[in-house]
Amino acid sequence: MISILNSSKLRVKMSNYTQPIVAIIGRMNVGKSTLFNKITGARRAIVHHEPGITRDRIYAEVGWKGHPFVLVDTGGIESLSQEEIQKKIIKQTEIAIEEADLILLLVDLKAGINPDDLEIAKTIREKNKPVILVANKADIKESELKLYEFYELGLGDPFIISAEQGLRVDSLLDKIVSFTSPLEVKAEKEEEEVIRVSILGKPNVGKSSLLNCLLGEDRIITSEQPGTTRDTIEVVFKQDSFKAIFVDTAGLKNKAKLQGEIEYYSTLRAQRAVKNSDLALLVLDSTQGVSVQDKKIANYIKQEKKGYIIILNKFDLIEREVDQNLLIEEVKYELSFLSNSPLMLTSALTGYNVDKIIFKIKEVAEQYNRKIPTPALNAFIREVVAQNPPKQEKGRRLKINYITQVGTKPPTFLLLVNNPQLMYESYYRYLENKLYETFGLEGSPLVLNLEKRDKRKRSREL
Repeated sequence: MISILNSSKLRVKMSNYTQPIVAIIGRMNVGKSTLFNKITGARRAIVHHEPGITRDRIYAEVGWKGHPFVLVDTGGIESLSQEEIQKKIIKQTEIAIEEADLILLLVDLKAGINPDDLEIAKTIREKNKPVILVANKADIKESELKLYEFYELGLGDPFIISAEQGLRVDSLLDKIVSFTSPLEVKAEKEEEEVIRVSILGKPNVGKSSLLNCLLGEDRIITSEQPGTTRDTIEVVFKQDSFKAIFVDTAGLKNKAKLQGEIEYYSTLRAQRAVKNSDLALLVLDSTQGVSVQDKKIANYIKQEKKGYIIILNKFDLIEREVDQNLLIEEVKYELSFLSNSPLMLTSALTGYNVDKIIFKIKEVAEQYNRKIPTPALNAFIREVVAQNPPKQEKGRRLKINYITQVGTKPPTFLLLVNNPQLMYESYYRYLENKLYETFGLEGSPLVLNLEKRDKRKRSREL
């Protein structure tokens, strides 16, 4: 049987959280994600009857009776497995154990003790860290018959719960904060607003590898097998006063190609990640060009009116310069509906240009939240209308009296006009393009509403 933890060889990059960290550890299918969801009060981790659904570490900031802490869900350990994915899950669990202030070792009260339980318990004892032995599935009839077996783990009395039914979970939380509340929490320095960045793309384009390269650690499990990432994984990133939350998502497939509940829920969570984000990184595979599914993902980002950056990953595989130039032109043409989008060429394998992603995120976030003074906008509108006046429609001509910005994230503008019905599509596009040309707003969608002067008739968005 392999050892779960070899701390002499393990290099851990601690998380950026300042609250105490509580890690849920255990073998496969003992209910770790069910307990995680019950405590956090949301279905943040995918729960399914199929074992091995959770693979990466999933973090959530929670609180109980005024005591904040960070809860970590981990993948199930199966130490005899020789699968490469399982070895990487064990590595993720190693890191969770190393950085935890308190460990919840979850066992299955119905199934009884397992060799993996013994191995995990041995590792935890050697680390000499606070631990609560939690016996789950107490709601199942006659489950307590095997309770005595767990004393062999040498971790004291098992704390009996049912994560699914919520039985004694409140009492478990009381016990958790009794361990964690004495820890001193250092006050954080004043920081800029947190930027939420979702990472989107088809399966196997290198989303997780790109994030790992950016973080400088193997935070997300990666594999050549498509669909390795199943849950949405949130990672806090700090650099000086800049703070971002990266959300790595499962590869988005065409609805017709989704196979089973797991892929369905993975897709829903990826879409929810976009809704809750400020910016989206659309990752493409340089060797494949732009597919129909890439366009659908890009269109979804546009519909949600999020900031965007297009990333052409695996660029190290494009050897000839002529192929590189053709690819860039093709991508710009195929995704031209993402107006004024920045395009970055990267390689997660070699690290090419990855260090420039944070700088570009800062730029786009600034444009997404930019406020343009009203005098500058009205000087702009006078100039662009003079250059290209609206054409007449049924003997009448659109007259733009005034423009002002009424919102950010995304930049939203209001045009006061004589009659909104006189505006036509090509003139909308002309004004939008001129706004980008004059004020930059790189990677940011625009919203342009129309209102009849003194009396609202209707509004329309670009």
